Amino acid sequence: MTEKQKTVVAAALGECVHVAGVMNFLRLAEEAGWRTVFLGPATPIERVLEAARQEQADLVGVSYRLTPETGAHLLGRFAEAADDLHAAGVRFAFAGTPPLAEKAATLGFFEQVFDGSEPADQVLAYLRGQNPAHATEADFPQRTVDRIRWKAPFPLIRHHFGLPTMQATIDGIARIAEARCLDVISLGTDQDAQENFFRPERQDPARTGAGGVPVRSADDYRALYAASRRGNYPLMRTYSGTDDFVRLAELYVETINIAWCAIPLFWFNRMDGRGPWDLEGSIREHQTIMRWYGERDIPVELNEPHHWGMRDAPDTVFVASAYLSAYNARAFGVRDYIAQLMFNSPPGLSDAMDLAKMLAVIEITAPLAGPDFRIWKQTRTGLLSYPVDPAASRAHLSASIYLQMALRPHIIHVVGHTEAHHAATADDVIEACGIARRAIENALRGQPDMTADPSVRARAAQLVEETHLLLNAMAQLAPPGVTDPLTDPATLTKAVEIGLLDAPQLRNNPFAPGRVATRFINGMCLAVDAQGRPLDEKERIRLALDHATMSA
Repeated sequence: MTEKQKTVVAAALGECVHVAGVMNFLRLAEEAGWRTVFLGPATPIERVLEAARQEQADLVGVSYRLTPETGAHLLGRFAEAADDLHAAGVRFAFAGTPPLAEKAATLGFFEQVFDGSEPADQVLAYLRGQNPAHATEADFPQRTVDRIRWKAPFPLIRHHFGLPTMQATIDGIARIAEARCLDVISLGTDQDAQENFFRPERQDPARTGAGGVPVRSADDYRALYAASRRGNYPLMRTYSGTDDFVRLAELYVETINIAWCAIPLFWFNRMDGRGPWDLEGSIREHQTIMRWYGERDIPVELNEPHHWGMRDAPDTVFVASAYLSAYNARAFGVRDYIAQLMFNSPPGLSDAMDLAKMLAVIEITAPLAGPDFRIWKQTRTGLLSYPVDPAASRAHLSASIYLQMALRPHIIHVVGHTEAHHAATADDVIEACGIARRAIENALRGQPDMTADPSVRARAAQLVEETHLLLNAMAQLAPPGVTDPLTDPATLTKAVEIGLLDAPQLRNNPFAPGRVATRFINGMCLAVDAQGRPLDEKERIRLALDHATMSA
């Protein structure tokens, strides 16, 4: 037997003609599965109650946006006239300006009072049965995929946070959770926490707190997680570390219920100075930790392609590394893969060509998806793209999030607008998430389809074609007997060593040649020859292979 669809009746009350808020409320109610009845502007009390009875309403929503004193008197009359319905179990909600909302709350009649400051996703959560005043951890899914589905069509919001002391970070996490501004706190820890947590003899007191919170014990992690157990009970995740990967993973699962693992394929080792491993060894370790998380049904993100982009690698190398990330995740048993799509990386890309690059990533990885390998899109703004000027950086954050929404991401990693100046404080995080949420809501109301632009489509198709050429060239590097070259650490390492995967900023690197030169041409990041002319990908591959042959 199917459950009866719930009905909500809503109107602007009395002489109030402002109904935009009522219409938005009813649109969200429809999204939540309600049958909606709109009574229009300036609706008399008697008409609202008559409709509530006729429609057998489960919820009645009224709004008033005129003089608070007049509104308070009107709401008192409304509550008195609706007392029988209230006693019969009909629910009532009110929305108005903050002064009147405050007065409405004191009546004790309305189940929920909105003052206009609530994000749309919080209103949607209420319509799905959550009572914000009495919310507990059970009201908020504590696994990533469950929370994605619960919050749809809104994406999860994630933000990085970690201050130089434990107490400041604990206090900040509590404030962020109470503000209900995001869904995932990405705990930023300092380098010794990432590399030397289990090796205190290697820790350097002089760099304590550099780059994040100085976590030094399991109880420290527990304290940080405990601070988040309030508000909207955000999920928590942190770096997978640069050494002792499995021991750290076990610690994270036990102490912070880690939302997902984020691990690179080629990075966080001696190639970028972030860890003790050589390139081939770190690839093996990263594949091991992918499998470890996959066996426990915990999602995995490979924060890989943007590291190439941040070093001015050609767009094709960016897309190829994104494909290798998803390919390796699937090969090593990951079921839920979070594909990171960092925009503005490198910062010289145009919006159109940046979007094309991301579409190429989505298109080339889509065939990997299936019942046992689900791909969840996560977008973010490039860290290096922020201007120092506060007003300009706020504008950049908003514009970037709006562009990202063209991909309909499942997760948006908000990079705070203060990053070019200082690490985000709790107040900065709350403000940045507020800016992002507005851009998200604007996009969801009816954003133009920027992905349909012919130039964007043409560039995406070109990148997919070039990426297949590059992947095929990489596969040819494997010696006989290697069954899967694209997961073979030695083959992947060789692809970097000879420059098939290369970036200009890797010059003088012990593992990569850094021979490739790139330029921004028509908004694209392209490999170029000595005269600055674009190199065809076939030619770039040939030059890399020829150089490797001559050097052998």
